[in-house]
Amino acid sequence: MVLQRNKPVTIWGKAAPGESVAVQFAGQQPRTVADAAGNWQVTMQPLAASAVPAELVISGSNTIRLHDVLVGEVWLCSGQSNMEYTMRKNSKVKLPPTADSSAVHELERAHDPAIRIFLVNRKELAKPDSLHRGWSIAQDSALRSFSAPAYFFAKELHQKLGVPVGVISSAVPGSRIEPWISVEAFQADTYYASQKVEGDPGKFYEPMIRPLAPFTVKGFLWYQGETNCFLSETTTYTHKMTTLIQSWRAAWHDPGLPFYYVQLAPFKYSESTSTVVRSKETLPKFREAQEAVLQVPNTGLIVTTDLATNLSDIHPPYKWEIGRRLARLALASTYEWKDISVSPVYRSMTVKGKVATLSFEPTTGRLISKDGKPLTDFMVAGADGVFVPAQARIKGKQVLVSAKSVPSPVAVRFGWDEAAQPNLFSTSGLPARPFRTDKPDIELKASK
Repeated sequence: MVLQRNKPVTIWGKAAPGESVAVQFAGQQPRTVADAAGNWQVTMQPLAASAVPAELVISGSNTIRLHDVLVGEVWLCSGQSNMEYTMRKNSKVKLPPTADSSAVHELERAHDPAIRIFLVNRKELAKPDSLHRGWSIAQDSALRSFSAPAYFFAKELHQKLGVPVGVISSAVPGSRIEPWISVEAFQADTYYASQKVEGDPGKFYEPMIRPLAPFTVKGFLWYQGETNCFLSETTTYTHKMTTLIQSWRAAWHDPGLPFYYVQLAPFKYSESTSTVVRSKETLPKFREAQEAVLQVPNTGLIVTTDLATNLSDIHPPYKWEIGRRLARLALASTYEWKDISVSPVYRSMTVKGKVATLSFEPTTGRLISKDGKPLTDFMVAGADGVFVPAQARIKGKQVLVSAKSVPSPVAVRFGWDEAAQPNLFSTSGLPARPFRTDKPDIELKASK
C-alpha cells in the first residue's frame, strides 16, 4: 500500500481489551493499549516519501506483517458510475477518428509499482471482513476493475511529483448524493429541518466511507451528480454537497482536506422520460449549483464541456482527461505548483452601447477559439429578457459580445444549453466554464 507523506499517519485495529500493541515502521515504534472494547490506535510522526518497499509490523499477542509499503500521496475517489467507470471499459471506448486514442491502450502497458490502487468493492460488502481484498499495484486484473479517472489521476500525479501515489476508489453507479452522507450530518444541519431528504441517507457512507477513516489521505475526488440532475435539483444539491464535504472532513478530523470534483458533461437530460420536468436548461442550472459549492474553502472543479462524443451517452469516454484535469487542479491548488493552467472563468461584464465586454480569469495564457472558427454558444438579452444568439470575438483576455437585435445588452449567457460544446478555450487546451451573468446568488447557510 501507500501511506501519506508529510502528515501524521494513523494506524488502528482490534485486539483483546487491555492488550499492548506496538507498530514498527521507518524507524518509529509507537505503542498503545487496546481499550475496553478492544479498539486501539496509534499515530506515527510524518513520514518522508519513499519508493523503497518497506515492512510495517504490528505486534501484540500475535504479529501482523504488511509487506511492500511505500510512502507518497493518497487520495480517496468517490461518486457514481462515471467515477466507478473501469479501466476495462476504458480499453473498449470508441473515439472520433481524429482523437488521440493512445490512452485507450493503457491497461495493456500499465505496470508502474509506484502506483497503488485500493478498490472498495460494493459486491463484497455483505461478506465478513470484506471491505477490500487489499492494495494492489496498478496493473493486470486488479486494474481492469478499477476506476479509470482515479488511475489516470494517480498516473499524472506520480509523473509530476515523482513520488508513489495511492488511490482509493469507493463509488456506486447510479447513486444519488444522499447515500454518501451520514445520517448524523443531515440531522445536525438545520437547513434540512424543512427539507424532505430522500435517497437512503448513509446507505453507502456507512459501509464504504466511514470504515476508511481515519486512514490518512491528502484529499478527496468526487464525480457525481447525474442522478440528482435528473431530479432537476439546484440549490438543494449545493447544500447537500456542502454537507458531504464538511462531514467527510469531520470524519477525518481535518477541516482543510482538499475536495475536487467534476462538473457534469453535456447530455440530453431533457429527452429522458420522467415525471420530473426537465428542460435544456436543467443541466446548466445544475452546473451552477455545483459551481456554488466553490464557496466552501479548499474546493475546486474541472470543466468537461468538450469531453462528450455522444449526447445520449451519460458516460463520456475521455476518462484519462478527467483524471489529468483533476491532477492539474490538485497540482495547482494543493501542491501549489506555479504556471499550472485551469479553465477560463467569467468574472465581470461591462456594457458600452451594443457591446457587452466580458472579462475572464485566470490571467495566465490567452483565450482562443479551439477550432479557429467564430466563437459559439454565446447568447445576449436586453431589458426584455429574451436571449438571442450573439456574435462574440476575443480581445486579449476579454470577449466582446453583441447581437444586431439587442441595442442595449443586459445579460449574457454562455454554454447555457445541455448540448452546448463551446469552442472558447485557453491556450493550454482547457474549455471555458459555462455561465450566465444574470445568475441568482446562492448563499450557503452555515451548518449548525
